[in-house]
Amino acid sequence: MRILFAASEGLPFSKTGGLADVVEALPKALVAQGHEVAVVLPRYRETKATAVVMPSLTIPMGGTRLRFPAIADGTLLSGVRYYFVDDPAYFDREGLYGGSTGDYPDNAERYAEFCRAAIEISKHVWPADVFHCHDWQTALVPVLLRTSYGDDPLVKDTPVVFSIHNMGYHGQFTKDVLERVGLPQALFQPSGIEFYGGVNLLKGGLVYADYLTTVSRKYAEEIQTPEYGYGLDGVVRDRGDRLVGILNGVDYAAWNPEKDKLIAARYSAKDLSGKQVCKQELLDLFGLSHDHLERPLIGIVSRFADQKGFDLIAEKAHELMREDLVLVVLGTGERKYEDLFRALAAAYPGRVGVKIAYDNAMAHKVEAGADMFLMPSRYEPSGLNQMYSLKYGTVPIVRATGGLDDSIEPFDVEHGTGTGFKFKEYSGDALLYAVRQALHHYMDERIWKRIQLNGMTKDFSWKGPAAEYAKLYEAAREVRGLGQVAQNALQAGQAAGQGRAKETKSQLRHLIEFDKES
Repeated sequence: MRILFAASEGLPFSKTGGLADVVEALPKALVAQGHEVAVVLPRYRETKATAVVMPSLTIPMGGTRLRFPAIADGTLLSGVRYYFVDDPAYFDREGLYGGSTGDYPDNAERYAEFCRAAIEISKHVWPADVFHCHDWQTALVPVLLRTSYGDDPLVKDTPVVFSIHNMGYHGQFTKDVLERVGLPQALFQPSGIEFYGGVNLLKGGLVYADYLTTVSRKYAEEIQTPEYGYGLDGVVRDRGDRLVGILNGVDYAAWNPEKDKLIAARYSAKDLSGKQVCKQELLDLFGLSHDHLERPLIGIVSRFADQKGFDLIAEKAHELMREDLVLVVLGTGERKYEDLFRALAAAYPGRVGVKIAYDNAMAHKVEAGADMFLMPSRYEPSGLNQMYSLKYGTVPIVRATGGLDDSIEPFDVEHGTGTGFKFKEYSGDALLYAVRQALHHYMDERIWKRIQLNGMTKDFSWKGPAAEYAKLYEAAREVRGLGQVAQNALQAGQAAGQGRAKETKSQLRHLIEFDKES
């Protein structure tokens, strides 16, 4: 199968968040399973290309305006072909989505052009059997395929799988964006992309894609509720029969203590001795004494934001530090939380280490050197650090939401099962109780090692998720491939009688139903 990914960012070329990790790892896993995969990305300022595939592609925008981006070849990496949409006026900028003053005001135009260019790449450069689109920046691909390209024999029946990595980002614009980017006015209705008087591009992906995915089964349930749906929960519920949750995988080529070149000593489930060496190095790097080697060390690596549960940490910070523990924090984000951790480091010298930075190498050292890893997120669509932690024998303490709930099993001391500690209620008391549970079990070396080994033997590689996505692509192709058959059958049924037509339609729907439990 030939699968064309369209995404606004992807490693090793561009990144602001977890989407980039997925767009790098999932295509590689699909290629390893025998599929052909290409990825289309914008050519941002730091993106290097090897050659020009098309020097000028004609892209219609609103009115009589045309744009002429080039299509650049990003070479072949791990069997995955990369293409870039090259329009310097739109993409050669300081940031991907915005600058110091906020989001770029022409983001709708930028990503509308990108979506049209992705479709044209499938027409002229790399014919695809299925599109896999990611987040609001690519949501116009299914919209355009079913409207503006609805009569184009080359692409009109190409199926689309649309992935929601974070429901909190919609791509909302004023109504006039329809004219600015050349979208049919007929789309501006409640069953289209209208949203409280404006235009919502994410909604377009939800409505027009053949199948929807989110990055964990739990998050697929959560976005159908008002709490997590951000006003689109009703739309998602309406598409519930086409919504599948597939937990993100982990790239163990990069995150594995047996092979990790960024940590002080390598170790494995068979020999954990290197983890103590990593703990010593971590204490050194954060200016903390080796006197703390026997104390439990809690690590945090995160973007500092309310979404990540830092309001709960702020609420219980001093109670937390009254426990016999050491805290190491790496991250950057909202100023109030940066100040919080600086103040904690000053209030508890020698027991709290803080680095306000994004540092991949240091993140590896925290994962390897910490005893526990804290992720009390308000919501977490998938999460990766908790799965990294399991592999590194660093016991996760998480809130039971999204991918955190799917990937962490609460420890059961009676049966010796489970991989970490979870709390459900979003409160400081619940967080503190979970931390105290972990600290209690840490005191028993035998029990603690059992928890570590339970986690280290888990397999969260991309092999399983890639196979699930491949099944979903096939299901989407069946939906599109059977579309004309269904229509012909219905027409025949109408000639024979309306009742028989309904029966035929029902049978066909049954044939293409995707098994969500597969």
